Amino acid sequence: GLEVLRMLRARGNRVPVIVLTANASLDGRVKGLNEGADDYLAKPFQIEELEARIRVQLRRVNDRTAPVVACGDLVFDTNTRLFSLGGEALALTPREHAVLEQLMIKAGRTVSKAALSAAIYDFETDADPSAIEIYVHRVRKKLEGSRVQIATLRGLGYLLRHDDLAP
Repeated sequence: GLEVLRMLRARGNRVPVIVLTANASLDGRVKGLNEGADDYLAKPFQIEELEARIRVQLRRVNDRTAPVVACGDLVFDTNTRLFSLGGEALALTPREHAVLEQLMIKAGRTVSKAALSAAIYDFETDADPSAIEIYVHRVRKKLEGSRVQIATLRGLGYLLRHDDLAP
């Protein structure tokens, strides 16, 4: 359980986690919370308490206006609209920025070429479908050397992910 939690947090996944366990020791609770759990509940517990704790986590997620979105060492500050990679500012053209922003907002999920095209071009511009491939290629080059990758899903689109196996 804690190993999965550790991997989630290492990948930048901020999904709320409530640890449910038979380990009621202080050390167990502290370790679970330090590993990234949002809450910790030892058995036996009342279902009403679990439901209340779930509601609290849902409120926190809904109230959270995350000014920073991260995927591995790639960070997007939604307030300044700037990207950084490994703590360094990432220089992007406006269209590269639009592509990466769409991929970042939906990190871990497929983004179609049509969605990327809609983010880059207005209704009056005739977009060449191969232009999206060019912008994705340019962004990939700028992400080289990091653990963040843009995967091509043939016929579906692109997927931004943090890969623990990358260099």
